[in-house]
Amino acid sequence: MRNTIDMAPFARSSIGFDRLLDQLETFADHDPGDSYPPYNIEKLGEDRYRVALAVAGFNDEELSITVEANQLTVAGRKSDAENKEILYRGIAHRPFLRRFNLADFVVVKDATLVNGLLTIELERQLPEAMKPRRIAINGQAPAAEAKRAA
Repeated sequence: MRNTIDMAPFARSSIGFDRLLDQLETFADHDPGDSYPPYNIEKLGEDRYRVALAVAGFNDEELSITVEANQLTVAGRKSDAENKEILYRGIAHRPFLRRFNLADFVVVKDATLVNGLLTIELERQLPEAMKPRRIAINGQAPAAEAKRAA
């Protein structure tokens, strides 16, 4: 039995939330059997994140990381150039494609591959216009102060 969410009531009364509603529908359609490669998502600070994927057996030439339209895509394709006789394959080397939706203003800062663990550092970088700022209140000076200033 699948649990689905009907987004129609939200879409009827919301303007400009199309992308968010599409993402919620995508999350509802997620295939729980799609678990390769395993990964972690960590929050390192208020605006810093880390995605770590277990990609044992892959090297950096066999992996690709792209960011397009607020989506981080990690792909891997193992090149089996050598003809090896494998008696038992317990380490998965199948091709994969893993996508992560990024919030606005989240950028990839760095990516490293160490000991079979691909680590991608992310950071939210708000533009100055989007950051909170204090607004000065300009009131009228009392009549006595206005006379002294004149």
